[in-house]
Amino acid sequence: MPVYEYRCPDCGAVFSKMRPMSQADAPVECERCGKRNARRMLSRIAPVRREDGAGASAGGGCAGCSSANCSTCGR
Repeated sequence: MPVYEYRCPDCGAVFSKMRPMSQADAPVECERCGKRNARRMLSRIAPVRREDGAGASAGGGCAGCSSANCSTCGR
């Protein structure tokens, strides 16, 4: 289940909730003030690499491919 970040427009609290994708934009209660109008924030993602070098850029390409000559990232 994905973790989503939310921000409450009333008190400014930022918090995370683990929710099904189908409920990502459903109303959620603020953990600080209790109001149910917190909004989902756009979150950054980060590729995770293993110590052995496998993972996001294994094979010489970016996370989106396995090519050694990627036109997207220039690797």
